Amino acid sequence: MEKQHEEGLADCLARLRAGELQAREDVIASAAERMRAIARRMLARFPNVRRWEDTDDLFQAAAMRLHRTLGQLSIDSPRDLLALAVLQIRRELLDLARSHAGPESHAAHQGTNAIPGQGSAAGQIVERIEDAATTASSLDRWTRFQQAIDELPEDLREVFQLVWFMGADQKTIAATIGCSERTVKNRWRAARLAIRSALDGEPPE
Repeated sequence: MEKQHEEGLADCLARLRAGELQAREDVIASAAERMRAIARRMLARFPNVRRWEDTDDLFQAAAMRLHRTLGQLSIDSPRDLLALAVLQIRRELLDLARSHAGPESHAAHQGTNAIPGQGSAAGQIVERIEDAATTASSLDRWTRFQQAIDELPEDLREVFQLVWFMGADQKTIAATIGCSERTVKNRWRAARLAIRSALDGEPPE
């Protein structure tokens, strides 16, 4: 079934490269299930965004980004499309995180931070300050984390994204990219070390 899906997606990409307009919609439709799964997994790591957005919100916005990008780039394979889709989801998620962390955001002005039985204005202000500080710190780490991913060599970045954002196991990754499991293991380790160094040893979460 997976092989048939990959072949169908490859056919859509070939039609897209040939200039068929409908092919762009077909590519998005073929990639939709996988994109939703990635969006769900990534959104779970952003509690401050998940509080206001759901998986479908993230997927729809990322799909629109991907749709625009497919009109500008030539994608050769399902493997390249997957990497591009992950990039669009990451970018949309960071934009949402920045939006919800800003001083004019809905999150900054809602009153759910009040402590039950301690509903004074002063108490709410203190909680909002603490919440904003936590959000800003988390967003900064996640921004640096995303930048560190972008700076990885392509082979390391591909393995890292397949593990981190998709939860793929090493055997599946080896079959997907055509290398040994040992190679996957080494790339995964090298990618983690590089990102940990870029974050000064701090986890992104």
